[in-house]
Amino acid sequence: MKRTTISFYTLGCRLNQSETAFIQHSFAMDDAYQIVDFRKPADIAVINTCTVTQKGDTDARRLIHKANRLNPDVSIALIGCQAEIQKNLLTNFQNVRWVVGNAKKIDLLSIIKNTRLNEPPLVITPQIPTGNFTIPITGIDEKRTRANLKIQDGCNFFCSFCEIPYARGRARSRDFQNILEEAKYLAEIGHKELIITGINVGTYRQNNHSLFDVILALEDIKKIERIRISSIEFTTIDKRILTHMAQSPKLCRHLHVPLQSADDQVLKSMNRKYTYKAFDDFIDFAYNTVKNICLGTDLIVGFPTETDIRFQKTYNHMKNSHFHYFHVFSYSRRNVAKSKKLSQTIPISVIQKRSLLLRKLSTVKRKEYYSSFIGTTQKVLFEQKKGESWTGLTDNYVRVSANCKRSLRNQIREVQCVSLENDKILGTIKRQLRKTHGKTRTK
Repeated sequence: MKRTTISFYTLGCRLNQSETAFIQHSFAMDDAYQIVDFRKPADIAVINTCTVTQKGDTDARRLIHKANRLNPDVSIALIGCQAEIQKNLLTNFQNVRWVVGNAKKIDLLSIIKNTRLNEPPLVITPQIPTGNFTIPITGIDEKRTRANLKIQDGCNFFCSFCEIPYARGRARSRDFQNILEEAKYLAEIGHKELIITGINVGTYRQNNHSLFDVILALEDIKKIERIRISSIEFTTIDKRILTHMAQSPKLCRHLHVPLQSADDQVLKSMNRKYTYKAFDDFIDFAYNTVKNICLGTDLIVGFPTETDIRFQKTYNHMKNSHFHYFHVFSYSRRNVAKSKKLSQTIPISVIQKRSLLLRKLSTVKRKEYYSSFIGTTQKVLFEQKKGESWTGLTDNYVRVSANCKRSLRNQIREVQCVSLENDKILGTIKRQLRKTHGKTRTK
């Protein structure tokens, strides 16, 4: 029997990547389907969408057109956040047969299998449930060495620029034991690093368990060598996590903490519940507590209340901050976000100019941070080969490249950091010592 070919593409955050892994694995376990690369023609193309910015919307449309070019008879499933928010628009695109929101996208296999031939496009976006949840399927993403581990979903913060509480629902946490079951399985199949993932991971609460409890429990899994926290709001971070990070052999010395703006008036209009000083005090604590910690942040440029003076304040603060890199986003007016009511608008040309300044500053600060490791030996988890070199990451998020003829995929090796080249460190792999019949040999 000819199997139905199906391809997957993920837009947006790590949580989307994690959920695509769950969904793809359910199809991989069904003999009726054959998974193919998204760049190849497929009978069904699944796009896990993002709607945080206008770029996410645009990228989804580009991928729809690409799937149609590859196979004019393709059936397209649009799932996730954009499907939740723009459900009434998406069925207008060619060959879109399923629009499935976040509450039901994990059930995509049964939805597709139960769709009748010649049935009109299905829109399935029921209300997102509240309360704790479990995930019955393990997410296996063979393309990624570092595995995303979903522990939380949804958000209660309602920042004025953001649609996520409407697309993902209110904050809710995954059953503690269910998390550990998946983590142990991911360890058994060979993953050495787990990335704790969610919309607002610091708000994790399940019975008496917090994010700190999740970290401690994951560290007890013997085959897991690294645990990394994905993007997290500083107001939700238990300082015990940082003091633990300072001495833990497994918890990665890396925090990505969204700021958005360093001006208090802009923060207030964004409905961010802190001042820049409170944020900066926390970053000082993290920097001084965890040696060589890598600190990153998100910045939104062009928010309606961001004047030239307020932007300059953000730029100056970032220049003098402990941050080592920034992700810079252009403000996008979102239809269900509260900021759409603000009457001010900032010209695209101004937003582009400001964004370029911050990105250049980020490049400078990242290179300064990377340069501090030249001449040192670092442990690198290698992920992929590019040309003649293998590239990977240190626990504190420094990208390192080294030449090796043998495969280094998913191996942690000590590397002597030699020089800096563009966005990575070039290094040489130190020979490993091993004992054989009482003698020490190199390999």
